[in-house]
Amino acid sequence: MVNKRILIFGVIAILGISLVKLGTNYVKDNMNAESDDLQIIRSDDKLELVEDDELRKTVLYFKSEENYLVPVMKRIPWDEGIAKTSLLNMVDNLELRESLEAKGLSPLLPKGTQVNGITIDEETGLCKVDFSEEIKDVDDIKDEENLIKGVVYTLTEFPSVKDVKITVDGKELPVLSKSVAINEPLSRENINTVGNIEEASSKVVVYYKGESKLDLDYFIPVTVPTMAPQPNVYTALDVLFEGPPSDIGLKSDLPGDLSFEGVEIKENIAYVDVKTEKSESLDEKDISDLTKNIGLTLSQFEEIENVEVLLDGKIVNTTVPVFANEY
Repeated sequence: MVNKRILIFGVIAILGISLVKLGTNYVKDNMNAESDDLQIIRSDDKLELVEDDELRKTVLYFKSEENYLVPVMKRIPWDEGIAKTSLLNMVDNLELRESLEAKGLSPLLPKGTQVNGITIDEETGLCKVDFSEEIKDVDDIKDEENLIKGVVYTLTEFPSVKDVKITVDGKELPVLSKSVAINEPLSRENINTVGNIEEASSKVVVYYKGESKLDLDYFIPVTVPTMAPQPNVYTALDVLFEGPPSDIGLKSDLPGDLSFEGVEIKENIAYVDVKTEKSESLDEKDISDLTKNIGLTLSQFEEIENVEVLLDGKIVNTTVPVFANEY
């Protein structure tokens, strides 16, 4: 009888040890496995795990191989400090640089940059952001200009922010590092300017493509001076179809035989008339590129809610793209 009890206790012990070992291996396997329900967000070498339903689509700005600012939609944690998190996701670190290199882009904010504090005045829309000393570590004036505009454009993507005041370690500076002034609040203005804005009567923003060796497919917003008395839909589309100047390192992916015939606006819808002699030669990608080029360019006009592109009299789309580039 005693031997039988000992045998039973022995079996139970062995089963217990096996269950413990099985549970341990199960936990280890799940810790090592990648989860489809989580996304890794890196901010200045800090690792943060965030559930998908807690992420917010946010537009950040990076630098292209041609040294232009490029808007990129990314999903980052949605919390009370989302403006600060957005900026931290633009700080140069190994993980960010490696992920951007595959897209032909690079970070704007220098390595080690910290956001000491950020406040937003809900009444005036003024956002005050204080950076650490590392923010001044730029190579040249162009990098300095891109950095400042990238910060301003990223923060003003939030509806509550109209202007941005930049300080460094709590101090107001006349310029950041080289010669770009930061002594006054800054607003969105003249992204990726080509040509002489001072001699122009007005300016419009159009979207071109980069000439990256990687043959990447992202849009770059460019501010183009015009002689029109004021910015208008017709001029913007006319500039778009004319294509970029040959000396700015950008290209248009619009098919060469397309011609812009006109545009009419009715009830917040822009009807864009486009002609081509070889419509049968246009594939689905050509038409997609055409409609996105037009939609992005017209998105700068608040009165335009939708776009209908008529290719040889046939409607090919009825929407305005929300994001230029999404990764």
